[in-house]
Amino acid sequence: MEKNSNKSAFSRRAFLGTTAAAAAGLTIVPSHVVAGLGHKAPSDKLNIVGVGVGGMGFANLKNLESENIVGLCDVDWKYTGGNGVFDRWPKAKKYKDWRKMYDEMGKDFDAVVVATADHTHALVAAHAMTMGKHVYVQKPLTHSVYESRLLTKLAKKHQLATSMGNQGSSGEGVNLTTEWLVNGEIGEVTKVEAFTDRPIWPQGLNTPEVGHWVPDTLDWDLFVGPAKMRPFNEIYHPWNWRGWWDYGTGALGDMACHILHPVFVGLELGYPIHAQGSSSLLLQDCAPVSQSVKMTFPSRAPQRAWKGMKRNAELPQVDVHWYDGGIKWNLPEGWPAGKNPNDSGGGVIFHGTKDKLICGCYGVNPWLLSGRVPEAPKFRRRIDNATSGGHEMDWVRACKESPENRVPTASDFSEAGPFNEMVVMGVLAVRLQSLNKVLDWNGEKMEFTNLSDDETIRTVIKDGFEIHDGHPTFKKTWTDPVPAKEFAAELINHTYRKPWSLPDMPA
Repeated sequence: MEKNSNKSAFSRRAFLGTTAAAAAGLTIVPSHVVAGLGHKAPSDKLNIVGVGVGGMGFANLKNLESENIVGLCDVDWKYTGGNGVFDRWPKAKKYKDWRKMYDEMGKDFDAVVVATADHTHALVAAHAMTMGKHVYVQKPLTHSVYESRLLTKLAKKHQLATSMGNQGSSGEGVNLTTEWLVNGEIGEVTKVEAFTDRPIWPQGLNTPEVGHWVPDTLDWDLFVGPAKMRPFNEIYHPWNWRGWWDYGTGALGDMACHILHPVFVGLELGYPIHAQGSSSLLLQDCAPVSQSVKMTFPSRAPQRAWKGMKRNAELPQVDVHWYDGGIKWNLPEGWPAGKNPNDSGGGVIFHGTKDKLICGCYGVNPWLLSGRVPEAPKFRRRIDNATSGGHEMDWVRACKESPENRVPTASDFSEAGPFNEMVVMGVLAVRLQSLNKVLDWNGEKMEFTNLSDDETIRTVIKDGFEIHDGHPTFKKTWTDPVPAKEFAAELINHTYRKPWSLPDMPA
């Protein structure tokens, strides 16, 4: 199969694959026909389908139940059946294959909530968008840089209401942090440090050497989707897929979308120009126990303006440091004794020339190290989580507005897409760490510019840990060396397993 940036024909066979739905007629409602809502219910409620409804998808749908939940899709009906989602909406049509649901219900729904494993976010969302459907996609938005760029461009092309599921972007903490930074409360920021207490699922594991019988309730082929096929093992599913590279993005991908969002917004970041990662033992298939990443962003002219509020000076080059797996940034001089920097699962510290700004995961509870309480202008749009339904219902509001009058959500893909590129760039830096150099990145072209043709990379397949006569030993098994350029290109833009493919990248 060709790389997804090349021609990936949107054929009936490619869309429906080898499922029973291949014999059915494919009905795609083009976006120029639907213009805003694909189907408007008599009650003026949005008709919503969910793909991936066993975990966070169920939580999202419960926040949307003032609307019409008309379709439920999940590859594992034991997991979903056990959580009560089918019982909560007994009239909703039930599917295992989202392609069949799209084909059969394409004219009957307006919007999709995507909460599958990370590696299928882009597939499920992108094809919905080409049908003119609004999309809400759990974080991380996508599994790769290319997929993030694709969703960003599709949202713009089809004029859709979009939102990533980093709910902190609708919270007061992100608002205040951004306003304080823009108002110059801590001066110029040239360094940021952030951490999470994740992972709370297994990571740093050797690849299972035996397979398990696939439960009758699970369609393993659909779960694997565009990734390479491997035998089912209970270590992958449910939920623990986050720690496996084929399906998830580890602790960084899971939590940086929450923790680094006020950094990306408040400092008006774009593409990084340099990246370097390190970790505990890096394995071929499983994310490491702990990681650290440094990304450098160039000086940049202010671009944003909220209600007339705009920075006057250029923002300086800034280094953003990430830590996970129990590693935290060092406490600065003047830190209140006994105060835990971990607030709701992580924390951020902005090092300014005049002060330091600290906030927790989701941007919660921002404060200044000096103890001063800023009185900065409040120029960001507020979302009343108590009365308006919060993050999910703000997306519903945007879905019901016409494209020309739509107020973007707090994590619209025009912002969430470039931000997610930053997040998965951190994953790239970790997986390319054995090159032992700072990686130079061209964001516009989505490529590293300082990889040579003769550089190779190899990774540990299994650690071979044993104890002999009381002494720990490692007999590591390695992959064969592969060209670093090819390895990096595959991480940036995955080659999908047939028959899966993405829509073409809009010009």
